[in-house]
Amino acid sequence: MIGFDWTMEKFFWYLFFMFFTFMYFTFYGMMAVAMTPNSDIAAIVSTAFYAIWNIFAGFLIPRPRIPVWWRWYSWACPVAWTLYGLVASQFGDIKTTMEGGESVEEYIRRFFGFRHDFLGVVAVAVVGFTVLFAFVFAFSIKVFNFQRR
Repeated sequence: MIGFDWTMEKFFWYLFFMFFTFMYFTFYGMMAVAMTPNSDIAAIVSTAFYAIWNIFAGFLIPRPRIPVWWRWYSWACPVAWTLYGLVASQFGDIKTTMEGGESVEEYIRRFFGFRHDFLGVVAVAVVGFTVLFAFVFAFSIKVFNFQRR
């Protein structure tokens, strides 16, 4: 309904990014619970990070329009990498010319700063966030003990 091409490559890229996005959100929630003394504090911390992630993901303000002194956080934001992967994999190689005279590929590169040839790095980053959150969760479960006697 939004113009996805019917190719196996794009279908599997979409599955890949959605699967690992769900994985890192799940592991992030588990990590937040493991690092805090109770679920109430974990919910507060998670909500704060979700809000910050949404601000810097590129939904509201694209990465090239974020001020330079805040752009580093866009690169450290896992949701920004997911958005990069989904948009670049689905629309980053379309050469169709739009009304303004530029192709879809050129528009995505100019407005969002997304390049289709950067998909490998984006995939590694999304998997890296998943592994990082899983590792921090496992480490926190082993090391932190919030029981009082």
